[in-house]
Amino acid sequence: MRRPRGEPGSRAPRPTEGATSAGPGEPWSPSPSSMLRVLLSAQASSARLSGLLLLPPVQPCCLGPSKWGDWTSGGGLHAGPVQGLQRLLEQARSPGELLRWLSQNPTKVRAHHYPVALRRLGQLMGSRPQPPPVEQVTLQDLSQLIIRNCPSFDIHTIHVCLHLAVLLGFPSDGPLVCALEQERRFRLPPKPPPPVQPVLHGGQRLEAALSCPHFLRHPRQHLIRSLAEARPEELTPHVMVLLAQHLARHRLREPQLLEAIAHFLVVQEAQLNSKVVQKLVLPFGRLNYLPLEQQFMPCLERILAREAGVTPLATVNILMSLCQLRCLPFRALHFVFSPGFINHISGTPHALIVRRYLSLLDTAVELELPGYQGPRLPRRQQVPIFPQPLITDRARCKYSHKDIVAEGLRQLLGEEKYRQDLTVPPGYCTDFLLCVSSNGAVLPVRTQDPFLPYPPRSCPQGQEALNPTTRDPTQRVVLMLRERWHFCRDGRVLLGSRALRERHLGLMGYQLLPLPFEELESQRGLPQLKSYLRQKLQALGLRWGPEGG
Repeated sequence: MRRPRGEPGSRAPRPTEGATSAGPGEPWSPSPSSMLRVLLSAQASSARLSGLLLLPPVQPCCLGPSKWGDWTSGGGLHAGPVQGLQRLLEQARSPGELLRWLSQNPTKVRAHHYPVALRRLGQLMGSRPQPPPVEQVTLQDLSQLIIRNCPSFDIHTIHVCLHLAVLLGFPSDGPLVCALEQERRFRLPPKPPPPVQPVLHGGQRLEAALSCPHFLRHPRQHLIRSLAEARPEELTPHVMVLLAQHLARHRLREPQLLEAIAHFLVVQEAQLNSKVVQKLVLPFGRLNYLPLEQQFMPCLERILAREAGVTPLATVNILMSLCQLRCLPFRALHFVFSPGFINHISGTPHALIVRRYLSLLDTAVELELPGYQGPRLPRRQQVPIFPQPLITDRARCKYSHKDIVAEGLRQLLGEEKYRQDLTVPPGYCTDFLLCVSSNGAVLPVRTQDPFLPYPPRSCPQGQEALNPTTRDPTQRVVLMLRERWHFCRDGRVLLGSRALRERHLGLMGYQLLPLPFEELESQRGLPQLKSYLRQKLQALGLRWGPEGG
């Protein structure tokens, strides 16, 4: 029985010379000759047609009925006719034949056949030696066929057809591209309406500014303006605590903002308890900033006198911040060193941290307050202040210069002539410690006592050749790494805890040799670093090696 013309089951026409075809069930893939045809096409832009070769081949038959809708109305899957129509489209010899296969077999056409037809159309337009003639009416009929059926396409098919149509040169404002673009927009999920921005006033604007992602880059623009626009009653303790914590956490030494916190503390003194005050005072000690507000210290002394016995930990935290500022009030020290206060905190959960802070306060009294005549922390209650490197140094150890400086010292001096991470009484951790004789020779550390006595001995007159504090002819030189995170964010002022450590080590008789991060970062490689360390040590008059003993 003779098959009707145009049925998918009929014999496929023979492809023209040089055209590529796929075997049964295989997708079309371009051969070098077909790629050349596309690139050398005279009827279509080479840039557009070459893009056709970049799209993956269409493989619809393996995707299942849920993707391409290959189920017939009777429920059976006719894979044979569907694949047969795809092969006919891939082997069509002219645009007219493509249109005929699609228009004469409406029950066999699936959505994925239209990208196959567009791909074959591009291949035909790039064939050589002479591309088949393309009539305008054929392209219009093909466009109308796709436009009528594109509402049934899924989003993947719409994207592929839209891309192919653009590459084939269909006008961007033509009916085909417009219809496909409209269907693409319909498939997109609806955009949620923009959130309604609440109207913020005063302190609310300040809270919003604190959470702004650009705060670290432009803190002044956000916060100072919010502070200026806020009325006094809108600046609540909660808002000011947020501001203080943010400044302390990010090491932002902003004088105007810190002065605003100090002024708020003075104005709201009667309404603030010590738990809030400890948070407001925190950035001043951490950022090493003593405010210009004249009532700042008298206000804190009154609060400490009023609240010291109520919240011991908050009281000690306030004194820690003032210790970093070298502004310890004698009356508060009398209270926290009293036997009653010490006995009171002994049985509390935070007894160890309070004893550590009290040990630091006692060290500050010993070294910085020679006129203090009140009670002191009993020796049996004292604990090491900082028995290990600080948390920030441990967290950022991979960014530290400590390892490369240690290697430089090892190659320069030898391992026996320095100690790393040594904790000296009363509990300060040193980066690198050297023992140096009176004539400047670097001595092996194992032959010397690396610790200076604490408390330091008094200095008799007429012994300038000895250590002016310890009367020991051997000097202890401490190399202090000043990393980038040891400073406030402006990079010029040491954080309060770092400045306190260096100050106390110097008062105990250690000779300090700072190594700033700017100088360390400028050294390129270990040879340059060794030369830098040699210059630093020689500037102190130190000698080592055969000539130094």
